[in-house]
Amino acid sequence: MSAAGSVSRADERLGRAMWGGLPGPGGEFLADLGNVQVAVPVLVLAVVYAAVRGRRAGLPRWWWPPLAAAVVMAAVPALVAPLKSLLARPGPPGAGPDGCFPSGHATTAAVAYGAAALLLLPAVRRAATRWLLGTGTVVLNAAVGAGLVVRGYHWPLDVVGGWLLSGLLLGAWVTVTGSRAGSAAAGSDRSGRGA
Repeated sequence: MSAAGSVSRADERLGRAMWGGLPGPGGEFLADLGNVQVAVPVLVLAVVYAAVRGRRAGLPRWWWPPLAAAVVMAAVPALVAPLKSLLARPGPPGAGPDGCFPSGHATTAAVAYGAAALLLLPAVRRAATRWLLGTGTVVLNAAVGAGLVVRGYHWPLDVVGGWLLSGLLLGAWVTVTGSRAGSAAAGSDRSGRGA
């Protein structure tokens, strides 16, 4: 028995144990929060807010963090589709013939909601509000992942794979915009505006 086979069997057992753990509409609602039609508009609102706020504050290169967030979001389908084809991991019964690893919905949700939170973070000065923003983003993504597994669209490791990919993408965003986000936070302190 190979280690990969053991992990795969354990993943499938966990997925089957989770099926039906939420009533159909509840699990479906949570899974739908990972749809492009739901998650991307949230990011678009955060991109517009961050761009307008940065421009009004007179920040140099105010457009860079919002643009980088849009590029990172556009990278999701460009990476997920080839990875699914390359790895060709079968999903749960009824999930469809295409590969399921990594989960595109989990990746979309984590990148969209994560980038939105990162764009909003410089405008938030209160520690409790910052904590709520970060914790809310994590809880929301965990709920999306649970919905995807409970409804039988993905195995748990498909969701974890999507989260890992989104972590790489968001890490790249932080790397290329890190100093800009700090400038935006300083701008909110000077303007006196911020939550």
